[in-house]
Amino acid sequence: MRKIDKLVLQAFFGPFFLTLLVVIFIFLLRLVLFYFADLFGKDLGAFVYVELFFYFSLITIPLAMPLSVLLSSLMTFGKLGENFELTALKSAGISIFRIMRPILTVAVFLSLFMFWFMNVALPWANIKGWSLLYDIKTTKTTLNIKEGIFYTDLTGYSIKVGKKYPDNKTLKNLIIYDHTHNDGNRHVTLADSALMYTIMNKRYLVFELFNGKDYLEDADQGSVVNPTELAVHDFKKSKVVMSLAVFDLQKTDEQQFAHHEIMRNNYQLADDADSLANTISTVKKGFFKSSSINFLYQVTPVKKTLQFFQKTDWIKPRLAKGLAAKNPVPYDLAAQQAKNMMTAGETNKAILEDYESKLNKTNLEWHHKFTNAIAILVMFLIGAPLGAIIKKGGFGVPVVVAVSFFILLYILTQQGDKMAKEGALIIQIGAWLANGILALIGTYFLKIALADSRLFETDFYRVVWDRLKGKFVSVKTDA
Repeated sequence: MRKIDKLVLQAFFGPFFLTLLVVIFIFLLRLVLFYFADLFGKDLGAFVYVELFFYFSLITIPLAMPLSVLLSSLMTFGKLGENFELTALKSAGISIFRIMRPILTVAVFLSLFMFWFMNVALPWANIKGWSLLYDIKTTKTTLNIKEGIFYTDLTGYSIKVGKKYPDNKTLKNLIIYDHTHNDGNRHVTLADSALMYTIMNKRYLVFELFNGKDYLEDADQGSVVNPTELAVHDFKKSKVVMSLAVFDLQKTDEQQFAHHEIMRNNYQLADDADSLANTISTVKKGFFKSSSINFLYQVTPVKKTLQFFQKTDWIKPRLAKGLAAKNPVPYDLAAQQAKNMMTAGETNKAILEDYESKLNKTNLEWHHKFTNAIAILVMFLIGAPLGAIIKKGGFGVPVVVAVSFFILLYILTQQGDKMAKEGALIIQIGAWLANGILALIGTYFLKIALADSRLFETDFYRVVWDRLKGKFVSVKTDA
């Protein structure tokens, strides 16, 4: 490796890894803020959250990688230009292509890695991350019994506390309805006071009751005649033990999420697209066959049918004969058949629209496996020449420019996907719209950089303004 390659790569890798970590952190912070109420207050342990953040760190890489390449390229060539190192290299006869070659090589390897990541690692991270997030969201919050309100989060029990002391253990005037047998309010326990605590590593909740009564309606009677018999048990001290398994993290079968587009690789998406296309074709053919029963004539090609009607006059006399008969032409039957056709058509239209929407999403996701990889090269194509033009290093101007182009990439991607899903654009154009437009912009910047343009320098515009002002004054003087 030559010294010029080491110089460029050393200037590139520092900002690249720093930007990658910062962007991943920002997206994780967004996740936390968006799902804050669902994530916390459930006493799930640190490992569960570390696992969740690991999966979503992987999920954010397709968004973070292009931005990191763009910003680091801008900063690298901006710093080289600001320190006149780029000028010195050009003066030595080294072309801008030769200076960009080491980072271009890195960008190619990153694009290949991103294609593998999108096709292998990302579906795995998506199914793991989103299923774990669902499990956390559906997990009940930590035990929180409030005064004067029936607490029903413990399966099979309804608990009401008259007073709860500051130590969160001592209770006053406790009522417990036992619904574990699903037989209504037949078992009620009242206590003057109680102690509440957990045992066996918080797996069970214990109520230690004092000075109370236990009411059991129809005790040991089964379904015998008198359902009003009541057994009352007075106690000085008693215990009720309840399982806290309802607050544990319940693992959902990951296969329930496996059929979503973002959980599939390219081969699976291609198979899904073929299956959906075959289903759409089957629905269309089935509708055509089922609709034929509503027609009382032989279906022939439209052109031949019109020619046949034009050459013969057999329709009018038969219609007149039908009107004159006791049983006229069955217009009511025709109207009913028309309504049946409309209803069947609307139903089939809704079914087809649903299948076509799924097919469009599947095809878009298949293309995005490639577009996200190519986006890295497109961001390099913008960042490297633009950094050489603006000649500004650091995190000032490059951050503003990089974020602006990243937002443009995001908007164009979303708009292209939206138009492709709605059928306004074909899938290929919608999926590749953002990369295509930004590649043209990058090519323009590269052309300017090769010509050593001063497009982004204030002196350039000052000189242009002075020239225009001078021409205006000379024209005015001549007049």
